[in-house]
Amino acid sequence: MKVSLLITCLSDVFFPQVGKSVVDLMNRCGVEVDFPEGQTCCGQPAYNSGFQKDAKKAAKQMIKAFEHSEYVVTPSGSCASMVCHYYKDLFKEEPEWYKKAEELAGKTYELTDFLVNILHMTELDSKLSETATFHNSCHMSRGMGIRNEPLQLLSQVEGLELKELPYCQDCCGFGGTFAAKMSPISEKMLDEKIEHIASTGANVLIGADLGCLLNIQGRLRKNGSKIQVAHIAEVLARRERSEC
Repeated sequence: MKVSLLITCLSDVFFPQVGKSVVDLMNRCGVEVDFPEGQTCCGQPAYNSGFQKDAKKAAKQMIKAFEHSEYVVTPSGSCASMVCHYYKDLFKEEPEWYKKAEELAGKTYELTDFLVNILHMTELDSKLSETATFHNSCHMSRGMGIRNEPLQLLSQVEGLELKELPYCQDCCGFGGTFAAKMSPISEKMLDEKIEHIASTGANVLIGADLGCLLNIQGRLRKNGSKIQVAHIAEVLARRERSEC
């Protein structure tokens, strides 16, 4: 089996270690990984802001970049949702590109979905001695319907004590361009999320969407909190029980 890594903009720029962790996990599972260098932004920021022409340009480049991939795996439910659901909407009046968008959607997976439902992984030999809680991102849980897969994988991590996050279904306030356009509302939503995270007594917040983690991490740091933030790929790739 061969997988193409869709790295995402945020991982590429802010969280390169997440991409490395995805590759480590795939290799551990006996999966070969390649990296199509023609990939770019999935087009979601432009699409959400109403710039469909720019979103189409990005989408066409992504379709070309992954045209010959067997599987496409990304550490982002948000980008997976864009590719799997909204590319087809972009090209609904362009039959040729709609078909190509449909083909890409059919082979694109968010990381935990791929590990659980395609590779059927039940033992990753992961170790981390920490108390943690998990944040459910909106695009991943509502958009992709992926809710149990991350928790199923985290339950396999030796030494990890996972605390339930109150109101885990609530948005963190990021929402891509929403955080910029509606910053006062976004800030209030984020402060509520931070309170709920702190109430668990966890030392680590784990998530599967980098936009959410970037947003929450920034607020935690601003507040002087010692709670660490980690992408689920980083946790699953760990084989030592050292701190995050």
